[in-house]
Amino acid sequence: MATVTKKDIITRMSDTLGVTNAQSAQALDTLIDIISSALSRGDDVALRTFGTFEVRLTKAKLGRNPAQPHVAVPIPPRHVVRFKPGQELKDSVAALPVPAQGE
Repeated sequence: MATVTKKDIITRMSDTLGVTNAQSAQALDTLIDIISSALSRGDDVALRTFGTFEVRLTKAKLGRNPAQPHVAVPIPPRHVVRFKPGQELKDSVAALPVPAQGE
């Protein structure tokens, strides 16, 4: 499966909307800034049919240093962003063909 880059998204937006790449880039950057700002404040961002970006607090835990596995390293609690896909996105991804073994 291929990777879709920011440049690919800008080009598709430009072609679909009939605007310049610069205008599409500005729109995409604005969207990313709005989502990032909301998440930085601790707000969740819900995009219906696509999914929800949620800010969650992880618990404190003990980790291991691979170079010294006998030494426990405390990992403090921290905030992380989780993505929960919407039902339509789940359904469309589930409909992808399953490759045959060995591919």
